[in-house]
Amino acid sequence: MANSKRTLFLKRRLRVRNKLRKSNVGKLRLSVHRSNKNISVQLIDDVQGKTLAAASSLEKDLGVVGKNNVEAAAKVGAAIAERAKKAGVEECYFDRGGFLFHGKVKALADAAREGGLKF
Repeated sequence: MANSKRTLFLKRRLRVRNKLRKSNVGKLRLSVHRSNKNISVQLIDDVQGKTLAAASSLEKDLGVVGKNNVEAAAKVGAAIAERAKKAGVEECYFDRGGFLFHGKVKALADAAREGGLKF
């Protein structure tokens, strides 16, 4: 029986997340979600179950509302790096979810690295 794209995506997301959790115990997680219209990212403390910082292309002050391209992803990555610094975070691990590390996800990661986050 063939699996649906959604089922395969969910399996891939759990596989990636579980492998990362094993090798990065105690670190904060930078989690990315990409949809057809927007891209968002959260800095999550899994021990306490709290989100320390977040950024999204839905925010009007970033100036990319309604755009979902590499430039918008780069602005979101720079914003999360700045907000992580304000929260006192310098190091985390990058959870790409079930998305390929290519295009928008890669642009977000590169912009966050340039902003000072280490992963």
